[in-house]
Amino acid sequence: MEQLRDAAAEGRIDLDELDSRLEQALKSKTYAELAVLTADLPRMNSAENLPPLVLKGGMYGASRGPGRWEVPGRVIAHGGLGGVKVDFTRVECRLTEVAVEAYGETAGVTIVIPEGWAADTSGMDPGIGGLRDKTTPDRLPGTPLIRLTGSGGMAGVVIRHPNLWERRKLHSNPTPD
Repeated sequence: MEQLRDAAAEGRIDLDELDSRLEQALKSKTYAELAVLTADLPRMNSAENLPPLVLKGGMYGASRGPGRWEVPGRVIAHGGLGGVKVDFTRVECRLTEVAVEAYGETAGVTIVIPEGWAADTSGMDPGIGGLRDKTTPDRLPGTPLIRLTGSGGMAGVVIRHPNLWERRKLHSNPTPD
């Protein structure tokens, strides 16, 4: 009943549908009968509602990943003096597109995306440090597109797939299912 109320509050079903499903829920005698009442509800993508992830390199640098973390719809990385690395290799991203703003500044920004993901770097200003896009355009179905914008600044921005060392580490230390 709570899931149905949440769905109505979020606009996924109207109030008449809510009343009808709540009535059916009260009459249900098994979990299977209850499951039918919520199985067809459109799911809200919580990642789209997350606040942007902001990473600032500052004096000592900053990084996100490798590891499991929830990818928001927008990531902002400022290289600062220490640099920033954003590693998407172990994330499960249900978004079709992630907006990444990267500002290389003095130390640069490195973005690592898994094999099969693609990047659109057409909105990027290379600045003095430049933009190095080492990704392949081969995007697998169901994987997100990284839409990269911002400026290379003095140190530049690199977007790439995992290098040999990172691939070995991923292979030798698989994530638990």
